[in-house]
Amino acid sequence: MVEAEALMGTLEYGQLLSLFTHFLALSLLAVGGAITTAPDMHRYVVNEQHWLSNEQFTASVALAQAAPGPNVLFVAVIGYNVAGLPGALATLAGILLPSTTLALWATRWGRQRNDTIGVRAFTAGLAPLTLGLLLATGWILAEPARESLGAIALVALTVWVTVKTRLSPLWLVALGAVVGMLGWA
Repeated sequence: MVEAEALMGTLEYGQLLSLFTHFLALSLLAVGGAITTAPDMHRYVVNEQHWLSNEQFTASVALAQAAPGPNVLFVAVIGYNVAGLPGALATLAGILLPSTTLALWATRWGRQRNDTIGVRAFTAGLAPLTLGLLLATGWILAEPARESLGAIALVALTVWVTVKTRLSPLWLVALGAVVGMLGWA
């Protein structure tokens, strides 16, 4: 019992359950991937619960995005920073269980009906929704850098290049790394 409490840090079991259920609900809103729900994750763990600071949240997302592996790893890093290993397990299980189950079911259902107008309309409607969620995520994650003219210019350049060209996003990430290392953003 003492070891479990030590692993959980300052979170109680009820708070850990709250973390799990919040990420469980977010899972069903994660159209376009878990990263699209980052603004609400930020609102919950930073603004409402005060489990992480704005800087800790942004660093958690950045660290996980820089690491190789699935995009959803940032959820585990946020959970780990909130409550250690139990927090990582709670957030990851919460975000993966419903969306995985729903995605498997919907894919099978949609494949059987992919010629119907309803399925085609639903698929076409997801693109603007996903774009809006990604823009909201970008706005939250760019908050620490919004006061830097170099960072704003880099974001604008990235959006322009992404929209107007077929250049790999890896080049934009490399450009951002160089600009950051030089202290321009």
